[in-house]
Amino acid sequence: MKSSMKGSEASSGGGVGGDMNVKPAWLERLMAETFFGGCGVHQNHRKNEKNVFCLHCCLSICPHCLPSHRSHSLLQVRRYVYHDVIRLDDLEKLVDCANIQPYTINGAKVIFLNQRPQSRSCKGTGNACCTCDRILQEPFHFCSLSCKVDHMVCEGESLSSIIESDFTFLQFEGLKVDCYSQFVPTSAAEATSSNKTDGFFLPLGSRRKGAPHRSPLS
Repeated sequence: MKSSMKGSEASSGGGVGGDMNVKPAWLERLMAETFFGGCGVHQNHRKNEKNVFCLHCCLSICPHCLPSHRSHSLLQVRRYVYHDVIRLDDLEKLVDCANIQPYTINGAKVIFLNQRPQSRSCKGTGNACCTCDRILQEPFHFCSLSCKVDHMVCEGESLSSIIESDFTFLQFEGLKVDCYSQFVPTSAAEATSSNKTDGFFLPLGSRRKGAPHRSPLS
């Protein structure tokens, strides 16, 4: 589906190197990184939450750090009910998000970055996540990006089939980070039908990957 990166690209963390079952450095760090804490470099600045991930440096940064990463590939992370989410339109340009259930929040389709804790297993009661057993809408198999990646690694499937090979050549020039990057609905209705937008964009062109065609669970 996609070619893997080799040589200097793999060593820089953009690819997965010779073992296609190993998570590339940027992806592993993205799923393990802590977001929305205060930036230590700009601790005396307002609005210094680390809500941007630099794919080149494999670390989270705040809006005040952007000038130092001007030529790097950047991805904004948002938060919904204390969990990190990424807009589907942004994430699917880096990873094949097929079979991951998207959610509609504040009018935007988002993907949860990591699985969310649950009090008990729901396995056997309906369609569930192949990794953590969270109930899902048909025909999806995973509730988050990490669940899909972890399942593929566990099953020995090649990650090269879902990882974009050339994102390091894409420079997100003109990145505009919204100051209010958390989805905080005041009601269930607002969580699914709000038309509010936050003015954030990533100019990656018109290239899109296949997203599930069925309407997401609202």
